[in-house]
Amino acid sequence: MESKYLLGCHVSMNKPGNYLVGSVKEALKVKANTFMIFTGAPQNNRRTPVEQLFINEFQQLLLENKIDINNLIVHGPYTINLANSLKPETFEFGVKMLTEEIQRVSAIGIPTLVLHPGSSLGVPLNQALDQLILGLNKVIVPGQKVKIALETMAGKGNEICTKFEDFKYIIERLDHPEYVGVCFDTCHLNDAGYSIKNNFDQVIQEFDAIVGINKLFAVHLNDSLNEEGARKDRHANIGYGKIGFESLLKVLQHPLIRKVPVVLETPWVNDVSPYGPEIEMLKNGVFIDNFPELNG
Repeated sequence: MESKYLLGCHVSMNKPGNYLVGSVKEALKVKANTFMIFTGAPQNNRRTPVEQLFINEFQQLLLENKIDINNLIVHGPYTINLANSLKPETFEFGVKMLTEEIQRVSAIGIPTLVLHPGSSLGVPLNQALDQLILGLNKVIVPGQKVKIALETMAGKGNEICTKFEDFKYIIERLDHPEYVGVCFDTCHLNDAGYSIKNNFDQVIQEFDAIVGINKLFAVHLNDSLNEEGARKDRHANIGYGKIGFESLLKVLQHPLIRKVPVVLETPWVNDVSPYGPEIEMLKNGVFIDNFPELNG
């Protein structure tokens, strides 16, 4: 039976698994119909040439298993900080790396690239937002196949884009706003002070009023170890955090989320992937205590 949700997880991409081919196989193993990859280690800028990633075999395997490539996501490197207005060399590095990443993602054929908006490094918020806008305007080329989804952030340190108004400010000032949207992260939203636990309807209505629901490109579905508004960013497994299973299920089941790719980024438990059990219980709509060791 075909799933009524676009539900998947972060999967690996590495040489032993034939890169992109292994990513599809890992997703199929946990019965995901969407997934997210990094094109290389998120903490550095080393990347395998796209010619070695088995792109044709990857696309064929997706077709054979009825996974729509248009529902897949790539997450950009953590090393990019386009909001950095203090160090020109760091900003230019980010522009160069994001430009190359967009080209890689386009070659793979995935249409959505999630990007952390970055850190202000302590300068006024509008200065950091303006710097991010400058960077996005440098990398976006009219006619490109890839759209950028800026991720909602928890607010730890000097993170920007913790409020929907930040995204509105950015999108309204872009040369080509049609190429930029938002990726919800439920842990981050909770930690930033949005009531994912008690009133997701209000949260998404607020987003629609401020930014526009058409700008929601992806969702990271994660529980949080922290109370609402903690501004800490510590992901928890589904049903083992402060948001809770029922509230996260409501996110997945929300009618405005139905056509948006939803991926899990929850912690592994004792070096074992939690994604298969978590996807199964979310599809069934019933919490199962798959990891009792987390109850302590």
